Amino acid sequence: MSRRQLERGAALRGVVTSEGITPLRSDFPLDGSGPDDDCNILHLDMDAFFASVEQLRHPEARGRPVIVGGTGPRSVVSSADYIARRHGVHSAMPMAQAMRLCPEALVYPPDGAAYREASEAVMDILGSVTPLVQPLSLDEAFLDVSGARRRLGGPVRIAAMIRERVRREQRLTCSVGVAATRFVAKLGSTHCKPDGLLLVPTQEVHGFLDPLPIGALPGVGDKTERTLVRLGLRTVGALSRADPDMLRMELGEKAGIRLAALSRGEDPSTVVPDTPDKSVGAEETFAEDVDDPGLIDRELLRLSEKVAHRMRVSGQVGRTVSVKLRRADFSTITRARTLSESTDVAREISAVARALYAASGLKGTPLRLVGVRVEGVAPVEQAHHQLALGEEDSGWRDVERVMDRVKARFGPGAIQSAVLAKRDENDV
Repeated sequence: MSRRQLERGAALRGVVTSEGITPLRSDFPLDGSGPDDDCNILHLDMDAFFASVEQLRHPEARGRPVIVGGTGPRSVVSSADYIARRHGVHSAMPMAQAMRLCPEALVYPPDGAAYREASEAVMDILGSVTPLVQPLSLDEAFLDVSGARRRLGGPVRIAAMIRERVRREQRLTCSVGVAATRFVAKLGSTHCKPDGLLLVPTQEVHGFLDPLPIGALPGVGDKTERTLVRLGLRTVGALSRADPDMLRMELGEKAGIRLAALSRGEDPSTVVPDTPDKSVGAEETFAEDVDDPGLIDRELLRLSEKVAHRMRVSGQVGRTVSVKLRRADFSTITRARTLSESTDVAREISAVARALYAASGLKGTPLRLVGVRVEGVAPVEQAHHQLALGEEDSGWRDVERVMDRVKARFGPGAIQSAVLAKRDENDV
């Protein structure tokens, strides 16, 4: 298979062969007795998901380039449809640059509730096929269909059925990669986008991977890529033939072994349904750089309340609090501290976050973004809080739970901390 074929993308319904990517024939065996015999892993990726949902909600957007994102001076692109992408627009691009590239685009603000609703509907379709569904985000998931084959047919048949149901029931399109491993299935869906299906048979994995650029491997960032290029390893195939000892020496034991295995198409990871979140976070990009420590402290409090509320709603607690501080030049630092006991209390989280900010050496430095995250989260029933001798329960957890109930009944702005309320009054 030539690199040119891969860069141009696959046919909408294709299979990797020794001659390249060829269309799935009408006589392809759909019972799993063909080249998909051991390819039980599917990776589904919705096509331009946020933008596609907005096109459904706004009929005037049909056939027009669509961008999802904010409109402020610091806003970035959250999603762009394929018309806008042909103009060079992509996610995480500054909105101002996106509008210069595609001035005729329609811009819609993100609507998380609408995207979650559409995502849940798609995940329900996947759950009706197999219980072994592992969502990675709102718009992508892995499936293990080995247990569904007797009822629904082979993996390619199941993938085609899923794509048809998503199109018919949700009026959205998705791309699906079919392979024997998660890693190769995910690459398959990437190469058949948009609105495609690609089978990578086990016997064709090397031919599929070898011509890919080294950056196609997960875990190969800019630094690792520079190291590999310096060693003369520019393609996945070159990496697969490299000396394992050299890779371990240059990249470290763990990374060297992992990348060498991936370059050969080896991926031992399995589909794990309902993987719990390992962290809960929130961040804010300011419209203008902020150098006032008081304003930063109040923002850290607001973000801590948002994070704590999410944790209580999901029944989680966590032990490690971290802050993200991004300067005006985009350089970013993070600081973290692990507590003696797990918490879901905003007052405790914000106290640590503000202390980390105070110790960061950035007080008075203009910041464009701040963030708060709680890591090492676990179900609240697994946490146990025991008061030390003479210690009194502060009661803040109960207070914040009452605030949760008020917000649930009257809306998120019905009650807030006095510090934030005073700030809002001063802004009026």
